[in-house]
Amino acid sequence: MTSGLQLRPGIPICQTDLPLDWYQDEFRPYAEEYLALPDRTPETVLPWLDSYVRPAQDHFGDSLLLLAHYYMGGEIVKLVERYGGTVADSYALALQATRQPEKKIIVESAVHFMAESIALLAREDQQTWITNPKAGCTMEMMAKDHMVLPVADQLLERYGDDLVCVAYMNTSGRLKALAGRTGGAVCTSSNAHQVVEWALKQGSKVMFVPDAHLGANTAHRLGLDPSRVVRLADAERTRGAFPLDDDHVEGGLAALDQAQMILWGAYCGVHTVFTPEHVHWWQERNWRVIVHPESRLEVVQAADGSGSTKYLWDQMLTAPAGSRLVIGTEGHFVRNAREVGRSRGVEIMHLADIPDANFGTAGCGCATMSRNDPPHLAGILDLLRKGCAPDANRVLAGDAVDEITGSRERLDATERLQLTREARSALERMIAVVEHGA
Repeated sequence: MTSGLQLRPGIPICQTDLPLDWYQDEFRPYAEEYLALPDRTPETVLPWLDSYVRPAQDHFGDSLLLLAHYYMGGEIVKLVERYGGTVADSYALALQATRQPEKKIIVESAVHFMAESIALLAREDQQTWITNPKAGCTMEMMAKDHMVLPVADQLLERYGDDLVCVAYMNTSGRLKALAGRTGGAVCTSSNAHQVVEWALKQGSKVMFVPDAHLGANTAHRLGLDPSRVVRLADAERTRGAFPLDDDHVEGGLAALDQAQMILWGAYCGVHTVFTPEHVHWWQERNWRVIVHPESRLEVVQAADGSGSTKYLWDQMLTAPAGSRLVIGTEGHFVRNAREVGRSRGVEIMHLADIPDANFGTAGCGCATMSRNDPPHLAGILDLLRKGCAPDANRVLAGDAVDEITGSRERLDATERLQLTREARSALERMIAVVEHGA
């Protein structure tokens, strides 16, 4: 999948330089070289990057696969495409290893849960690497296994086989394994409605983790009674596991017992800045507004359309020349879309970028995903070629990484095998539901 972004001469390709102390020791020599470059234009950066990437490509040949997510800054998206890699949404990225068995070294420039999803579906002879292991997800950080699993255990004790877990792709393998153990499935923003509809046929209650807003939007799309959609305590407030009681359940235990969907209380900070007032401001000026379903329900209801990153990108690609489109999602994505849209005669704006001081908002990018940059890409490929890539960058199923310190908790082989079976079953159920209607 290609984004259509082009590296234009003279246009800077790096958004922000990271401080030197943000790099692992093994990556500092590459960062020092990069920071010493006189500028960030393609004429300067590309020869430097070529000196590391091209030898790695020659060394690994067709067995090397480079990946990036749509939310990456334009510099990484463009560079990954320049070197023959793939840029896609989380669903398509998760399928890359299983659909390309000839790729043995998979290097991902995105966040850790995406790399782990690739690793969960990869074959034994395929290795998954991430350019920066500290690249995490704030939503996933509000749904760590030590927070969710004790609460899930209480729900399972209360409801038994009636409870099925649906784990959004933005979760660790440990939570995807929870979905597998309960007969549930993984979902993405593009297929959540299909997966939840399927899950409701498997059990009378669905625990949806972690994004409360995607869960609420999915419930609304399926026409569920709002009184039977219950949100658990705000994960940012609890910061850990909590007892199932009236204080930690919206509407109390009576509402919980009647619920069809139980929503974990996490969210994406990038998408919760949007309000219906943002939407109406643009619509009143004859712009079409489309948003990502991690936005609040009232924002999705006010917008002219909503859908996954692929949906948003495709809307830009298919809009006729002269269209004016406002997109409510991550800032790097919108900037990338604006560049491609301009070449097609389509005007693109970010939903939060309203030139009115009364709003005081601006479209922001995913700060954690932006921890991947050209020095990280150059460094991991060069170190892999030399056979000395740091183990911290290797991604195995079940790895739990602290996004602040970079420390990692890795399961032993037996635990990892069990987790892989359970999490893979949840991923495979998603694939079966989406592609085969199972």
